[in-house]
Amino acid sequence: MLTKTTTIAKPEHIDQKWYVVDAEGLTLGRMATQVASILRGKNKPYYTPHLDTGDYVIIINADKIVLTGKKAEQKMYHRHSGYPGGFKSTQYKVLMEKKPEFVVEKAVKGMLPKNTLGRQMYKKLKVYAGSEHPHAAQKPEKLEIKA
Repeated sequence: MLTKTTTIAKPEHIDQKWYVVDAEGLTLGRMATQVASILRGKNKPYYTPHLDTGDYVIIINADKIVLTGKKAEQKMYHRHSGYPGGFKSTQYKVLMEKKPEFVVEKAVKGMLPKNTLGRQMYKKLKVYAGSEHPHAAQKPEKLEIKA
């Protein structure tokens, strides 16, 4: 009788590549879902849920990301210091002027697991507002994201 076994990736057999994504003109949420999937390793045949099998992703031109509808005027980012009266809100357009990298990082981070493994995957994300990045030595491949 034949038995089928599931192959589980071993940490020494995992090869992690570097990809560069040009975010110019891409929709924030649609790009973030695909980047989160690559960071988790779900695009690989040997995806293992309890191991970090994902690749490194560099996102450039984060300041040229697009939102659909009226979200650019209405979207708010909230945070709380933990102290009474410590609730603060910031509009999307104000945040894009000051820290456009934060908007993309927060969108991708929200789609990763909320545990130690998710924090490890998040460290493989590099976001830059301009078109330059300091990771040329890793020889990243250009990755086309479907809009």
